[in-house]
Amino acid sequence: MAERVHLVSLGCPKNRVDSEVMVGQLVTGGFELVDRPEDADVIVVNTCSFIQPATEESIETVLQMAGYKDTGHCRKLVVTGCMVQRFGRALEDELPEVDHFLGTGEYHRITEVLQARQGQSPKTHVDTPLYIHDELAPRLNSWKPHSAYLKISEGCDHRCTFCIIPQLRGKMRSRTVPSLLAEARALAGQGVVELNLVSQDSTAYGRDLGDGSDLGALLRGLARVDGLSWIRLHYAYPIGLPVSLLQAIAEEERVCSYLDMPLQHASGPMLQAMRRGVTRAGQERILDRVRRHVPGIALRTTFIVGFPGETDQDFAELLDFVQAQRFDRVGVFTYCQEEGTPAATLPGQVPDEVKQERQRILMQAQAEISRQALQAQVGKVLRVLVDGPGDEHPDLLVGRTQTQAPDVDGVVFLDGPGPEVVPGRFVDVRITQAAEHDLVGRVV
Repeated sequence: MAERVHLVSLGCPKNRVDSEVMVGQLVTGGFELVDRPEDADVIVVNTCSFIQPATEESIETVLQMAGYKDTGHCRKLVVTGCMVQRFGRALEDELPEVDHFLGTGEYHRITEVLQARQGQSPKTHVDTPLYIHDELAPRLNSWKPHSAYLKISEGCDHRCTFCIIPQLRGKMRSRTVPSLLAEARALAGQGVVELNLVSQDSTAYGRDLGDGSDLGALLRGLARVDGLSWIRLHYAYPIGLPVSLLQAIAEEERVCSYLDMPLQHASGPMLQAMRRGVTRAGQERILDRVRRHVPGIALRTTFIVGFPGETDQDFAELLDFVQAQRFDRVGVFTYCQEEGTPAATLPGQVPDEVKQERQRILMQAQAEISRQALQAQVGKVLRVLVDGPGDEHPDLLVGRTQTQAPDVDGVVFLDGPGPEVVPGRFVDVRITQAAEHDLVGRVV
């Protein structure tokens, strides 16, 4: 009888892809995937450790899963991912309930480790992250059947002072265009119509390959994969956006008119302290360039408030920048003092209550910008990809436009859908109502 495995994936979509590769390897290796941890012989927790709250969630989840060794069938507990890469063998003493630890560059060894005889495999596998999966790695898509993430590269060569990712994921390493196209064709063959491209630094894609590959060439290749309808790009570092990328977004119908470009701040002193390599004026020139090439493009970005040394004036400049640029989507995070990052030792650490108030003010300002932008959509007919029942309103079907990325942006609530409106189908929807982040529409 096959051993049953349950996997818990925490953190970002990039981590989700790693989890899907692990599941694919386990199923190929003879394990049976189960939905409930209490039914599993093996439980795998793929952890996040980007910021302290994520580490805390990872530890809580590991301890919760360890309980199934007493109350369920679990005989082995495996912990993988960023938390393991960050803390290494120190976790062996902190979490004795765990049988194996695998770092971010070792997740492809999951089946090997589980199938090894007792005592023949070290408890902890952590080394310099070098691995990135290719199209030959078995992978089981865990997102919606019609939508998937495609990891185009791994690691990051930037050294932003607040970020621990280079320590967790290693140096930048891109997958080849043929490898990505092969995986995209395989996903399309499984019914995927929407691909979301993810990495730590999408802008730098291909530079390390030395063969002329870049985002433009990749997007144009993906746009010719039969079955795909929407291709959307995430995590584009603002500096160095290739013109080929902007041309592909503007010219390829299947490439969504959408760009996720984390900017982090707008104040000159803050951008310098963060080592972002750009000024507010520089960011404004980049945004102008993007909008000139792709008129009407939907721009998503993220900001950090409460970075060490952030004054009222710095925050006021950030608020002014957001109000002037009128981004379509904005995420705002409060700074976390992460051990091992240069920013952790900077003077002028901002009190938590100040961070939270600045986050509230910025999000409130963006909510009004978003509400006005969405109100302008009322009366228009938009193409919508049906996702299925909503998380908060399971009695209603929801979908998304090409400018609404899954899991991070708003949705379209579908009013009065007919029998042809099923998950994975595209429908035309006349927008009837708008809120701060979501739309309501009737299927035409």
